[in-house]
Parts: sequence; structure tokens; C-alpha cells
Amino acid sequence: MNISRVWSMPNKHTFLIPPIRDLIERYVTTGVWLDPFANNNTLLTILSSRLNNVDIITNDLNEEYPTHFHLDAWSFLTMFSNDSVDGVVYDPPYSPRQVAECYKGIGKQVVMENTQASFWSKHKDQIARIVKPNGIVLSFGWNSMGMGESRGFEKEEILLVAHGGQHNDTICVVERKTKDVPKFRARS
Repeated sequence: MNISRVWSMPNKHTFLIPPIRDLIERYVTTGVWLDPFANNNTLLTILSSRLNNVDIITNDLNEEYPTHFHLDAWSFLTMFSNDSVDGVVYDPPYSPRQVAECYKGIGKQVVMENTQASFWSKHKDQIARIVKPNGIVLSFGWNSMGMGESRGFEKEEILLVAHGGQHNDTICVVERKTKDVPKFRARS
């Protein structure tokens, strides 16, 4: 596994941070990719239009963003069949506070199930179900957990992006699906 650390200015739009943009461009090169928390993401739109062999399907709960779907991430991920996508770019809110801010920002009620660890676990279970064998998941957050071995993934690369001062690093995890784990097929 390759682990590297770089410095870059912070940006609330993760994919506009230059080393993160470069990482995404290295991996999102072919196939069907999903972005369940697309926000106002232009990078994946540019990649999708520039590369003939990439189809990127975007989703964001906020209807103001120009995405294909406006569903909660779990509902969006359940739309896809087993082993049907080549990769997922997983950039959810990083903390319960950020989840609450996102929900409140669009007038949605914040409930306990949206601020518990299960909020992220349910997404990851669905991602494990729909990513093809040998597929890639790019996870972004404040920890390096990613998808994990228990879901059948193996870490290939970790990029730590330091932002200086008291800013948290953005931790980017690249994982490949190496095996199917049946127990995650039935969990919702």
C-alpha cells in the first residue's frame, strides 16, 4: 500500500483540492462510477464529458445541485444491482455535525439515525454490494477506515492532505474489491 502526505489549501468542495483532483483523475478512467454525495461537483462532470468510456451518475439530497438524482444516499445506492458499478467516489459529510448542517441547510429534519455511525455503515454496505469484483472505491473523510477488509476491500493507497493550522487533514483512501462478502448482501 502506498501512503503519501501533501499540503494543500482547504476547500469545502473536496474535489477542487488539487492533489485530490489528481487522485480522482488517476482512478476514474473507465466504466460506470457513482457519486452519492455529489454536491455542486464539476470535476466528475468534466471527466464524464472528456472521457468517452466513463459514465458518472451523480446524486445529492439538495435539489439545487445539478445531479442526476436527488435522493438520500442510501436510497440512491439501493437503486443499483449487485456487482453493477466499476467504482464509487464516496465523499459524505465527515461528522454528525456536518450531516446535521446538510440536512438543516435544505430544511430536512435531523433524526438520530442520520447522526449515528450506522449512517455511514449502511452506505458502505450498499457500496460493497454494488461494486464489481476488482472495482475501486475512493473514500474521503477524517479517518482512514474506508470500506474495510470485512466488506471485501483491500487498501491500495492512502493520501493525507494536510491543510495547515487547526484544519483537519482530508484523508483519501483508495480500495479495491478483492472478494465478495455475502453477509452484506442482505443487510439494509
